[in-house]
Amino acid sequence: MNELPLFPLSGVLLPYGRVPLRIFEPRYIDLVRDCMKSNSPFGVVWIRRGAELAERGRASPELGDYGTCAHIVDWDQLPNGLLGITIEGAERFDLFETQTQANGLVLGQVEVREVLEPVRLAEDNQSLLDVLRSLEIHPHVERLNLQVDYNDAWQVGCTLLQLLPLDESLKYDLLGIDQVDELMIELHGLLNQISGED
Repeated sequence: MNELPLFPLSGVLLPYGRVPLRIFEPRYIDLVRDCMKSNSPFGVVWIRRGAELAERGRASPELGDYGTCAHIVDWDQLPNGLLGITIEGAERFDLFETQTQANGLVLGQVEVREVLEPVRLAEDNQSLLDVLRSLEIHPHVERLNLQVDYNDAWQVGCTLLQLLPLDESLKYDLLGIDQVDELMIELHGLLNQISGED
């Protein structure tokens, strides 16, 4: 069991997915500073119910049972003066219990899952790669500077899932999948729904 500082989000971070964040709360400025100094990850967990921002008198958010280790891959000062970072998902973890520090930062007792071993992308999943490549030319996606191994089904599937405009509760469910074939089937079904073929 490991202790991991947590960054609860209303969005889900997938392994290999990249997400831009604006950092302005003191507890998260400290978290980012510490993680960058030690080159260590923090945990991103989906908020099932509640708010991202700390508010006096508000109950703490209800967090998912699992999440994703996040590494900071880029940072910059935004035009509004806030700190902007880009995070990339790595290993998944199961969250067992949390405690909140005096500054409001949540620490989690987690068990990190095994790394997703690369699986060659099958020919019949080539259409998923085509969709991913079409999304990568969008200016917002280009700014994320994605690093995808197109031969690895996990990387293609998770990166695509990160980018698709889907309900976060669905992304959370799919984050829990342990078999790449199951993820591929789910993605084909979702793309058929989006394109109106289902």
